[in-house]
Amino acid sequence: MRTSRRHFLVGGSAMGAGLALGFTIPLSAHAAESASTSGRASKAPAQELGAWVLVQPDDRVVVRIARTEMGQGTLTGLAQLVADEMDADWSKVSTELVSPQANWARKNAWGQMLTVGSFGIRFSQDYVRRGGAAARQMLMAAAAQRWGVPQQELTCAQGVVRHPGSQRRATFGQLAQAAALLPAPDPKSLTLKSPEQWALIGKPLKRLDTLPKLNGSKVFGVDVQLPGMLNAAVVACPAIGGTIQSLDDTRAMKMPGVKKVVRIDNYAYAVIADTWWRAHKASQAVQVVWDDNAYLGISDQTIAAHLQDGLDAPSGVYAFRKEGDAQAMLKSSSKQVQATFFAPFLAHATMEPMNCTAMVTAERAEIWVPTQDPEGAMLAMSKQSGLPMEQCFVNRYDPGGGFGRRGRVSDYVTQAVSIAQQMPGVPIKMIWSREEDMTHGQYRPISMCKMTASLDENNRMTAMSVRLSGQSIYAWRNPSAKMEGFKDDFQLQGWFKGEDSDQQLCYSVPHLSIEYAMRNTSIPVGTWRGVNVPQNAFYMECFIEEVARAAHQDSVAFRKSLMPTQTRQRAMLELAAEKGDWGKPLPAGRHRGIAQFMSYGTYSAATAEVSVDREGVVHVHRIVLALDCGYAVNPSQIEAQVQGSIVYGLSATLWGECSIQRGRVVETNFDTYRVLRLAEMPKVETHIKPLMSGPWGGIGEPTIGVVAPAVVNAVSLAIGKPVRHLPLKNQKLV
Repeated sequence: MRTSRRHFLVGGSAMGAGLALGFTIPLSAHAAESASTSGRASKAPAQELGAWVLVQPDDRVVVRIARTEMGQGTLTGLAQLVADEMDADWSKVSTELVSPQANWARKNAWGQMLTVGSFGIRFSQDYVRRGGAAARQMLMAAAAQRWGVPQQELTCAQGVVRHPGSQRRATFGQLAQAAALLPAPDPKSLTLKSPEQWALIGKPLKRLDTLPKLNGSKVFGVDVQLPGMLNAAVVACPAIGGTIQSLDDTRAMKMPGVKKVVRIDNYAYAVIADTWWRAHKASQAVQVVWDDNAYLGISDQTIAAHLQDGLDAPSGVYAFRKEGDAQAMLKSSSKQVQATFFAPFLAHATMEPMNCTAMVTAERAEIWVPTQDPEGAMLAMSKQSGLPMEQCFVNRYDPGGGFGRRGRVSDYVTQAVSIAQQMPGVPIKMIWSREEDMTHGQYRPISMCKMTASLDENNRMTAMSVRLSGQSIYAWRNPSAKMEGFKDDFQLQGWFKGEDSDQQLCYSVPHLSIEYAMRNTSIPVGTWRGVNVPQNAFYMECFIEEVARAAHQDSVAFRKSLMPTQTRQRAMLELAAEKGDWGKPLPAGRHRGIAQFMSYGTYSAATAEVSVDREGVVHVHRIVLALDCGYAVNPSQIEAQVQGSIVYGLSATLWGECSIQRGRVVETNFDTYRVLRLAEMPKVETHIKPLMSGPWGGIGEPTIGVVAPAVVNAVSLAIGKPVRHLPLKNQKLV
């Protein structure tokens, strides 16, 4: 499928006609593909009922989506929320993406568009439901006016407004034109449905975006084709941070299809050609001398020494939590458990590498981009082009994977715009090769963690000391934050205090000390799926397991003894243990591990069944995961997200690492950066406990945290000694 600029403009105009302020909302790929494949496309203008809803004359309801869909099901879940409050007929619901320029022009009518940190549902649910309720109110008011009856006498269900007394009825499409003329009610004044009134929320409805992915019509950013478009391949200095000393493009310019070789801020160059493959091949022919001497001494060994310094430093660390006197208790205790853990840099390794198509003139900048942060992409385009926001336009595409790489960071957008500026008026599609994507990412921060605990004469844990040494994401993104005294709570996710925190440590210890020693490197870091939760959960849950074994107590019972008031998390631990057959016999050679963690407002726990063969290869046979996310909008999507988290978490646990030598990332492709294969996928059982009460927990990230510790705890049992470093491929297990 070819997608042209004209297609976007014409398609968007057709669906977005009648907007209150006249701004075109580009038709999303979802809506376009759905309409074309179903044959239900309508040429009549849609009527806008508030910012969130468009109603077609043929009764179809188009729900506008501000958040990004990247496979997690956010699009369907948000549509469910709106359609339920609206009482729409789900079979007639489709979606359309909101453009950041429209949101900017309409003074943030659709709220925040950034999709990270499991924001999609839980931080959107209130205002999108109010958008649906407002549309319903306008439709019923229009019906009341038409029939001359009090609105309170009307009912609404399945896209139809009825007046029982007179047996009159009207569909949404019949009422839409009149409703659009009425003033939209104040969303804050509306009373939302209670859970017992929900008809769509909580139901395992099929996804709205499946068909185009199955039939191949789905267009991702990497698929974009525009009239007159050229292609660009980028090469950055292999040593991260290095720059171009000299560049000779003579050979490259003689190769077929090559149009131009350009520099990008002196740290990278790009070859522009008629096809991407020709651009890529020519990029290898450019003769370049890199200025990278300052980075050649950076390696795993030097970084490890830097982190160890943070663990050993007598002062200058951030005391995040200090309750009681942990150090005094530890010194006076006759029984201690101590361990040091390690987690490496990790790449996002999205299926679709970084890409962006850009066209820049003196009057206009436009991009076609897969992003988790449309507004951030727009801002990056404006900054690089020097054009004001009103002259910058973003065409959104669903990313083929994000995992945080396409959120809050728009480096690839800046690159694409920079390239396009050097050939004004020509659309240029920039695609990173897999090697560039792997070696110039925004990596999960490397870290080490030293933990000590004391036990009394009854084997009760009396004190725990935790010191994390690692890189700060906030400091990397904001160098001015590296000043003395800077504190970064973010790196301590999952260890927060209080039932009101959505990243809380669900253990109560009489004497507790948690410290953070910030130790930054030249390697760029960013938000990886779960951000700091996967490594912090690995540290905490593997350490608690070691303490439980030192206390000669059952792993589940010991954890429960540390949860006197954490009832929701305790319930998930018990559920995972029950459904995971904790305490029951296993086949010879198999072992169980368990872990629990709370993050992003969601309580989760998992049991894992593993074996280790004679060659030291770990086989994960079964994972049972229990979670409580409060309100469960779509159980089917929750289950799918759990399965995806397990794939991502197991890949990191078993093989994931980005090692550094001579300032370079060593792992350049999937031959050295292994991910889980289909035949290696364990049996997964998901148990959701929807309380249908607050808070609204996240799904995309929290469950990944329990995967590594559950597996590692089982592996430790299998080999008879603790495992404290990831990935497992680097550990001697036999």
